[in-house]
This record gives sequence, C-alpha cells and structure tokens, in this order.
Amino acid sequence: MRMLRVLEAIDQTCRAHDLQYGIFAGSLLGAIRHKGFIPWDDDMDILMPRPDYERFIAHSHEWLPAPYEFVCAENDPKYPLPFGKVQDASTTLIERLHLSYLGGIYVDVFPVDAVPDNPWVRRWHFARYGFLRQALYWIHRDPYRHGHGPSSWVPLLTRKVTTMEHLQKKIRGLLMKYDYATCTLVADYTDGLKGVMPKEVEGVYAPYEFEGKTFMGVKNYQHYLIQMYGDYMQIPKGEHQRQHNFHLLDLEHSYKDYHH
Repeated sequence: MRMLRVLEAIDQTCRAHDLQYGIFAGSLLGAIRHKGFIPWDDDMDILMPRPDYERFIAHSHEWLPAPYEFVCAENDPKYPLPFGKVQDASTTLIERLHLSYLGGIYVDVFPVDAVPDNPWVRRWHFARYGFLRQALYWIHRDPYRHGHGPSSWVPLLTRKVTTMEHLQKKIRGLLMKYDYATCTLVADYTDGLKGVMPKEVEGVYAPYEFEGKTFMGVKNYQHYLIQMYGDYMQIPKGEHQRQHNFHLLDLEHSYKDYHH
C-alpha cells in the first residue's frame, strides 16, 4: 500500500505537469490479470519516454510532494542503477546487505530510449550496455560477498580502473545515443533485446484500473505482454512465483536517520 501511495504521487505529478508515464512489466500484467498487484509480487515498475524522464529529473525535487523523492544517477553520485526510483523518504528499505545503497520503499522509473534499426548495430549496442551495467554492479556490490578468494578479484579490479560516476556517464551516453523523437524502435533496456518494441507500443499509454484506482499503462498491452510473457493470462506454478526478498523494512523511520 505504501508503493501504491508512491504511484499516486507520481500520477498526480505527471498529470499536473503534462508528463507521460505508464506501468509496465509485472505491474501491467497485474493490472490486466488481477486488476492490481500480482498476489505474490512486491515491486512496481513504470516507464517514462526519455524527454519526459529528463524533465522529471530536472523538476522532481519541486514537483513531488513530501515525503516522496526521485533518486537517480543524475542527482545522486552514489546511486548505483541505470534507472531511477521514486521513494518514500519516511521509510527505510534494505534489500540486500551486500548492496550498499540505502533508501526507502520505492517505485522503479525506467526511461524509454531509442534503439538502432540495424539488427547487428543493435546487438553490439545492447552488448555494450550489458557490459557497463555488469561493471556497475561489480562496483556497487560488496567485493567480499563470497569471501576473499578469486570471486572478489573482478569487483576489486573494477574499482581500481573506473568509478561509479564514470560508468553512469558512459551508460547515460549510450542510452541517449539515438534520437527518441525520430526513432521507430525503443526499449526500457531492462529486458535486453527481448524488450525492443515499436515506439507506438512502449511509448503510448492509456488508463488502467489498478487496486481500485486509475493509472496510466502501456496502451497496446496485448503486444507488450505477449512479447514479454507469452500466454500471460496463465498463472505460473509456485516455483515461478518469484519475489524480491529484503533484509530490513521499516515503515516508521526514514532511511536518512538509519545508521548501520
């Protein structure tokens, strides 16, 4: 329910300032199949076309109501992901101890970026992105998660040859290499080549009922959900009902006051 409040704040902000956004991934699947959250799911994802995402970066601090805030690499040099989050700053969420970033309950916000039309160029483009994102993880992760042996060498070496800030700049440059306004193909880049779709699919949104409220989501849900999930109305068996585990969740205290 806290995530739902975060999404309500995003929706109100986007409506007030003419920003496009849409729920997608498991959140869109939940809207279609369950009229809300997938019962065993515990996260929420939205898309923003790159031009709207950039406006959101520039103005979120003045547009979002307290206690909500938008965090991303562009406004926080310690932020370790290639997409942003709107989080509830009155809460604390520690997902995994081996990851160092501290924040609150959140909704993930993915920019929708242009993709090259040429399939071979596209493969190289996504390969570069995958490498940079892995390097970002190696810097972000506790290098000694699996002990002080060979498994720590690559994360330690990555920290010696580059920085979080440098990698984020490289990723941002790669994602924005192609012009969103003139492209025909786009992607949110979280699902690799599988997530490449026509701009009129992933960049166009319509209203959906979600937990008794109305939010925007990918308009052509059938194209999107079939491409991503196949027979999306089929309930997966128990072993495929995946969740995000967390180490600590505090609904009463801000992550800013948390000391560890």
